Amino acid sequence: MKIKILIPIYNDWQSVDKVINKIDNLVKEINHEFSIFVINDGSTENKPDSFGYSENLHFLKILNIKNNIGHARCIATGLKYIFQNEEFDYVIPMDGDGEDRPEEIKIFIDNLNYNPDTPIVGERVKRSEGIFFKFSYIIHKLITFVFTGKSIKFGNYTLLPKKTVKKLINEKATWSSFSGALSKLENNLATIPSERGERYFGPSKMNFLSLVKHSLSIIAVFKASVILRSIAFYAIYLILISNNLSVITCIPLALIVIFGILIVKISGRENIEEFNSCLNNVDNIDSVK
Repeated sequence: MKIKILIPIYNDWQSVDKVINKIDNLVKEINHEFSIFVINDGSTENKPDSFGYSENLHFLKILNIKNNIGHARCIATGLKYIFQNEEFDYVIPMDGDGEDRPEEIKIFIDNLNYNPDTPIVGERVKRSEGIFFKFSYIIHKLITFVFTGKSIKFGNYTLLPKKTVKKLINEKATWSSFSGALSKLENNLATIPSERGERYFGPSKMNFLSLVKHSLSIIAVFKASVILRSIAFYAIYLILISNNLSVITCIPLALIVIFGILIVKISGRENIEEFNSCLNNVDNIDSVK
């Protein structure tokens, strides 16, 4: 099988280099053809000369994006490039900082014996962040489930069959939220347990504001459901407080309205025209191997 691994990067060359090294050591024991695409999201730091050495990868390419477009759009760009230009059976998008543990690739591959045509997602069973972030993440999952009816417990770390990649590159939501788009397109997802690893170098780039933006982007994929549920919550709550209207009791109503406005605004990121033309934003391609 031909398996392409897709890794977005912004300046974190040292971490990605270590991820590549670990993958290179891992795949020599797996009888399939592995290649890596690094999506360079307009990094301001130069790639080290020794970056990306490997012995067991079929090839390693770096797609250099002209300007910074963000993690989700890097994945979308990589998926479109691979689908249009490469022969492949599966794609594995993953983070390149060590938080997606390379050793779990073998678990994905082993599970192909049971789910050859089904997307396999790494469902988080353990996280490495602090208590506040973990609590915030639980709230994110709860709000997502309440307003969308979807329980999304995975991130970018997945194994995608070719037919799923085809769906994703024709879905505008992929341009804004990878996990949201995958949940929208595929009702049947296989899962493997995935532990959130610790970053190899430097602090995590996912802070509270990043988590909020990430959460809203996922929820916005299901905008129609969010609007309908928001209207229902608004109406029910208004009936419940109809005999006790005050500034305090009306605060939840205002929050629902603000939430709805934010979701509609964030959903504007789902631009199919930009997605279709995203490869025009690739400056050049470096073939490291």
